[in-house]
Amino acid sequence: MRNYSLRKHNTFGLDVYADRFLEYQSEEELLDLIRSGEVAPPFLHIGGGSNLLFTKDYDGTVLHSRIAGINILAEDEDTLVVRVGAGIVWDDFVRLCVERGWQGVENLSLIPGEVGAAAVQNIGAYGVEAKDVIVSVETVDAEGRRKIYAKEECDYSYRHSLFKEEGMKSVFITYVRFRLNKKPRFSLDYRALREALASCPHIDLKTVREAVVHIRQSKLPDPKVLGNAGSFFMNPILSRPLFETLARAYPDIPFYEVDARRVKVPAGWLIEQCGWKGKNLGPAGVYEKQALVLVNQGGATGADIVALAKAVQESVYKKFGVEIRPEVLFV
Repeated sequence: MRNYSLRKHNTFGLDVYADRFLEYQSEEELLDLIRSGEVAPPFLHIGGGSNLLFTKDYDGTVLHSRIAGINILAEDEDTLVVRVGAGIVWDDFVRLCVERGWQGVENLSLIPGEVGAAAVQNIGAYGVEAKDVIVSVETVDAEGRRKIYAKEECDYSYRHSLFKEEGMKSVFITYVRFRLNKKPRFSLDYRALREALASCPHIDLKTVREAVVHIRQSKLPDPKVLGNAGSFFMNPILSRPLFETLARAYPDIPFYEVDARRVKVPAGWLIEQCGWKGKNLGPAGVYEKQALVLVNQGGATGADIVALAKAVQESVYKKFGVEIRPEVLFV
């Protein structure tokens, strides 16, 4: 399709267009597109568009996977390995896991996007990251070559993977393999999650998922109502000397221990201390319930949201000497 609107493919609800839009239902269909020369640069492969900020129309081809399927590849008494199509909506996968008693991804409930993009972004929430359950990632590159990357090859770290690097833009994820537990091993380290579960007489996969969904819905706006990409900035990881300096000036600063040398600080707290929570800059704004979320108040362009993001970054750096970096990809 040519001159294709990407409004429904980005959760900011920006009315931008792609020169061409190609969607495929299977790995073979993707290979046919490549062999026929349809996949020519410039191109951009997207998931659900929940981590994208289009700053203008895209002068090239946008590709989107609709590869489905969830299949058990191996299992034993305690665990199982499932192969999941990259085009499956992430939360649909999480819901199915909870329904079937497969533990490992329930803390990642209600995160928008698709399975392939989850492996690219190494999504995380409430003490769990995608890398904790990923076994391997199946791919096809723009030359039509298949390759399976073991987790150890994916260079996973906080909101990062090998697939985010510039040289990997021509590698398309087709399936992701996850190792899940048959016997629950809950991760309840985050205070908000523990508090949400405190009144539950019995904790199981369903109650954990329900608690996570409730927390997220109470803090994050529905993109169908108010355009947003969830958490816009990554939580900065600070050297311990810098953190200790800040802690002396701001004794109530929240933090999470990373290791002996580093401490993670919530970017939302830093932004809120700068007075941005609930404030607008033109048609773009900082969400009133969660300062980590930038929103399209209606009619905002990508440039409007970029301007707001830069203003927020400058405020945080001026007040704290801390650089906060976008989690969202600017296109």
